Amino acid sequence: MYRAVNSKRPVNLDLTTIQFPLPALTSIAHRITGVILFVGLIFAFWALDKSLSSPEGFLAVRDTLANNILAKLIAWGLLSALAFHFVAGIKHMLMDAGYGVTLEGGVKKAQATVVISAVLIILAGVWVW
Repeated sequence: MYRAVNSKRPVNLDLTTIQFPLPALTSIAHRITGVILFVGLIFAFWALDKSLSSPEGFLAVRDTLANNILAKLIAWGLLSALAFHFVAGIKHMLMDAGYGVTLEGGVKKAQATVVISAVLIILAGVWVW
């Protein structure tokens, strides 16, 4: 028979009240940006196929990306997701290699991930707009 070790322990199932540490938030964001990139491949492959189909298709994609605000937002969103996912992936590779696996190292790497990603996202926004 299963018996709880401490049956008087409170159980909190409301995730909105939990304060996640920064490394946890960056890990969750890394997963979310992976999903965004996977879904965004639909738009990227469509634009690639259209632009390679003919010179007119290339001009249509170029004009769409140059003049359509929604297309620019999608492009910036995909570049932003790619930037964060790439930086967080490097962080995970460093952890897999054994660098900064302490609590303090994890927090510092998470902070660096946020700062570097923010700079890359701003640069992507400047480039797209």
